[in-house]
Amino acid sequence: GLPLAFPTGARFVLAPGTREVVNAGAFKTAVEQLQISGQVNGGPGRQLSKLQQATDGPLFIFSDFQRNSFSAKSLEGIDSTRQVYLVPLASENSPNVFVDSVWLDDAFVRAGEDLTLQVRLRNGGGQAAPDRQVKVFIGRQQAAVFRASVLPQQTQTTQVRVRLNGVGVQTCRVEVDDAPVDFDNTFFFTLQPAASIPIVEIAASAQLDRLYGNEPLFVYQYTTAQSPDVQKLSGANLLILREAVSIGAGLREQVRRAVQAGATLVIVPAAASNQASYAQLFRESGVGPVQWQPPVQGAVPTGQEVAMPSAQHPFFRDVFANINQRAAMPKVVPVLRWSRSGTDVLRLRDGEGYLAGFASGAGTVYVFAAPLSAPYADFAQHPLFVPVMYRLALQSYQQEQRPAYRLTEQTINLRLPKAAIAAGAQEQVFRLVQDSAVYIPAQRVQNGTVRLELPPTLQRPGFYAVQRAGRTITTVALNLDKRESDLRRYSAAELRQLVGANRPNIHVYELEQGQTVAARYKATQAGVPLWRYCLWAALACLLLESVLLRWPRRKAEAVPQSAAA
Repeated sequence: GLPLAFPTGARFVLAPGTREVVNAGAFKTAVEQLQISGQVNGGPGRQLSKLQQATDGPLFIFSDFQRNSFSAKSLEGIDSTRQVYLVPLASENSPNVFVDSVWLDDAFVRAGEDLTLQVRLRNGGGQAAPDRQVKVFIGRQQAAVFRASVLPQQTQTTQVRVRLNGVGVQTCRVEVDDAPVDFDNTFFFTLQPAASIPIVEIAASAQLDRLYGNEPLFVYQYTTAQSPDVQKLSGANLLILREAVSIGAGLREQVRRAVQAGATLVIVPAAASNQASYAQLFRESGVGPVQWQPPVQGAVPTGQEVAMPSAQHPFFRDVFANINQRAAMPKVVPVLRWSRSGTDVLRLRDGEGYLAGFASGAGTVYVFAAPLSAPYADFAQHPLFVPVMYRLALQSYQQEQRPAYRLTEQTINLRLPKAAIAAGAQEQVFRLVQDSAVYIPAQRVQNGTVRLELPPTLQRPGFYAVQRAGRTITTVALNLDKRESDLRRYSAAELRQLVGANRPNIHVYELEQGQTVAARYKATQAGVPLWRYCLWAALACLLLESVLLRWPRRKAEAVPQSAAA
């Protein structure tokens, strides 16, 4: 009804929208076509800035003025000669339960096994939300249902057991029964069973094949340090450089590239080795200063005992059911020592490190302080050896994509299969497809990772297929920005306090029951049209004048007739 407050020939600009100068009819049509957008628009403050550039007339801002998107800074930069009208939309202080996030306890997902899915709910409203029903769907099948009560501005996390069948990406969702606020009641996410983990042992002979070859999760391969297989090294998640006497420049460059791209490198030093080649590898891999220990005469019994690991250490999570503090630990004769590390996995009794991790590029480098072979260690014969080596392999797994993304994220990064980004398909671009809608984002492929920039026109939450050359590579889940679900807002009185007395050109309209913005504006700014009243008043005056002129004349004529009689 805003156009009713202005003359028939007035022109309007709508933002967000066409942002073109249109007549009243086109403006009304554009308003009716507005929809909820998943893209952030900067809030009312940014809209004020854009509208100021588009027109020089009065500005009307219709908004709920959420506290997380509007502040006093939003009013800075407004021309003091421009009349601005803030119109807070009336809304009840109702509860609003929505899904804040979902995640799995174990990043390595196995098909056909029970998984623990964590669902975190948040109440973005101002009132408590009692007994809300929540449903979890894996594909089209309902996998779990539970009820939750969430206090205002609080969270609640619930664990549910789910199971994946098949090997492809599975579309999942969480639905919350939370009327009447329902724009954010569905949260979309994807789950995919993990692929096998390629492991390459680089050594003089293959000794870890029995360790990893018996587990179907792992794909074990072997190559020598003198003539390394480049193809094996480039495709591995875990590289185990075991007791190599010397590390050539070609091998050093290959493992460095793999680690920079996200692979995990485990270095097991040799007792008699080319220390200069190792030093260069340590330096290029980001490993701290390393000191070589002088050769020690003797065998394992003369070595130091490894300290009991802590069950609270993230590396050993879910590894030990219980720990016997009196259990015999392996003994080692260290040939390396370091002063610092990113993560100490195992230590010796004297406090020095035995197995430590160092961040390097997108990957991690783990270093053992001693060889695995006798007479420098009996760790390979200890029961702790298998879980430690398995844990190194599992931690090398690279998650291909996150379960869910937000529409407000500028970019998403996906690790795709090599076949999807093969050289023969370089001329084909990646597309995001949802039903009949097709989007071509700006994109870049680097080290097996595809970086996609979400286009501003992509505003609808849901599942989007990532396609190339007409073939679906994967599916991603996009959701609304969770800041939109926080219903805390400024009231009209609070907006007036934000505006202050120093901005007389900014007005806050608090509409009364049944009142429209057009009527309020016409009453306070355009004024009440009085010409009709003036016309009726003039006619009334003319009528009264004619009556008054006739009434005295009749009275004056009657008096002489009476006197003559």
